[in-house]
Formats: sequence, structure tokens, C-alpha cells
Amino acid sequence: MKKQELIHLHGLLSEVRDRFERQTDSPLDFSNYTNQTTRPTSIHHSKNDHREAVLTLANGLTTEMEDTESETVVPHAD
Repeated sequence: MKKQELIHLHGLLSEVRDRFERQTDSPLDFSNYTNQTTRPTSIHHSKNDHREAVLTLANGLTTEMEDTESETVVPHAD
């Protein structure tokens, strides 16, 4: 993945996080992500910095979503 694509993905995941935080009443823990210095607007940071930030943010989102999900959705074929 190119650096520009990682920055774009980083921005999209950041937007998902913002919306998720607004929709959730309980406090969310994104401390692993907030402790990093790379943000979607940090275009001068390296590709690896953005990759690490994307992975950390995606991991935090999935963990928080699993913790707040109250009902299991059963997969089915159409």
C-alpha cells in the first residue's frame, strides 16, 4: 500500500472512531492510539508510522466494538 493510501485509510478510520465515540454512551479506551504521535494530518511522518497508527486504531476499534456489542449477528446466505 502506498503512503498516500495509508494516510487516506488513517483518516477514514479516524472518522469511524469519532462517530463511534459519539454513538456510544460508555467511555472508550483508545489510549494506545492517542499515545502515538502520528495522526492523519501528519503527512510528514513515515509510511511505517502511518501503518502502525492504522493497525493500532483498527485494533482499538474492533476491541471496543466487540466490548459494546450486546447481540451476536448470525451469518446467513441470501
